[in-house]
Amino acid sequence: MVIPLVHSARNSVPFGHPEPPLALGNHLSICAIPFPLLVLACLLSCSPGDETAEIREVIKQGATLGEEHDISGLINLTTDDFVALPGNVDRRETRRILWLAFRHYGSFKVLYPLPSIDLKPDRRSASAGFPFLILRKDASFPKLEELYEDPQKWLEEVGENADLYRLKLELIKLDGRWVAKQALLERFTGVSFEE
Repeated sequence: MVIPLVHSARNSVPFGHPEPPLALGNHLSICAIPFPLLVLACLLSCSPGDETAEIREVIKQGATLGEEHDISGLINLTTDDFVALPGNVDRRETRRILWLAFRHYGSFKVLYPLPSIDLKPDRRSASAGFPFLILRKDASFPKLEELYEDPQKWLEEVGENADLYRLKLELIKLDGRWVAKQALLERFTGVSFEE
């Protein structure tokens, strides 16, 4: 015996009574309803917002890996033919530069506002950009967390109090995950960013 949990207009059988069998004609039309809903659900689950969120999560993961000095983890977020600019630096040289940077900074935090993401029409490539700063663990900018979603005010708060950079990434989706194909690092000079 089937006991309906919800009583609705479609299901006019009283609680505790078995449902009547569906006629073949009704069965086909009922089966046709879920198909468009399934297609719509698939399209919505792959919406540009989800792709943008995935890219921002990769950026967050990269910042965490940097703070942990995990060079291999960072390199795994790049393509085999990754290039860092300026200088057309490949993955191997990027490893060496990261090692030197980690040694120079010691223990640090990476702070940045909400990255801007430009998802390309093919939805397999994207650009991302954001300013960031590297702070030694003992330094702090308490208001920056509040300004995460306002990059302009975030930049104003940082001002001239820290070494500020901007990272521009070109990303592609490989094997279901976003990875960086190219990175451009620019240093803030107090007036603008330059390579």
